[in-house]
Amino acid sequence: MSETSGMPSMTSPPPRTLAVYADNPHFAALVIAVQGAFPDAVQRVVIDHGELTLHLDRAALVDVARLLRDDKALHFEMLVSLSGVDYPAVEDGTRLHAVYHLLSMTHRRRVRLEVAVTVEDPHIPSLVGVYPTADWHERETYDFFGIVFDGHPDLARIQMPDDWEGHPQRKDYPLGGVPVQYIGATIPPPDERRSIA
Repeated sequence: MSETSGMPSMTSPPPRTLAVYADNPHFAALVIAVQGAFPDAVQRVVIDHGELTLHLDRAALVDVARLLRDDKALHFEMLVSLSGVDYPAVEDGTRLHAVYHLLSMTHRRRVRLEVAVTVEDPHIPSLVGVYPTADWHERETYDFFGIVFDGHPDLARIQMPDDWEGHPQRKDYPLGGVPVQYIGATIPPPDERRSIA
């Protein structure tokens, strides 16, 4: 069932009735379409602050995303953003989450997809083949959280140096400063600096 406060239970089953969607028939149509096409894909449905999140099995992610994009009644044609989240206190070990924000410009609706994995097995299928905008988002999520997007055309660091150790947005990443060396750096005189105006 839907959760409306606090961190949702990681074990609550997906709803099978329309009762929980009485306030929003679009949510009902979306969940019914996904569960009808892929009965085991949805692990949990969360409705909070008027927003719908589908927690998916990672094996079904690409198929569900393709359905949401191609079904004319749904038509979520744009991946707006993708980010990572680290919930270190999750009991089942699936602490790393990839969160996808989809937008239907046609129907003026949004939906969020979420996939959870463990640190030991951080693999999620890439969505670049469905939404090309996932390319750099997946690279950044890999860089900062260590989630590996299988099938990505060039999964390499995008913010941190190539030889950086670890993933700095994980909650267990050590805090502390990074030594910075300024070798050969010069500051030109004010009259030679580029003007902003």
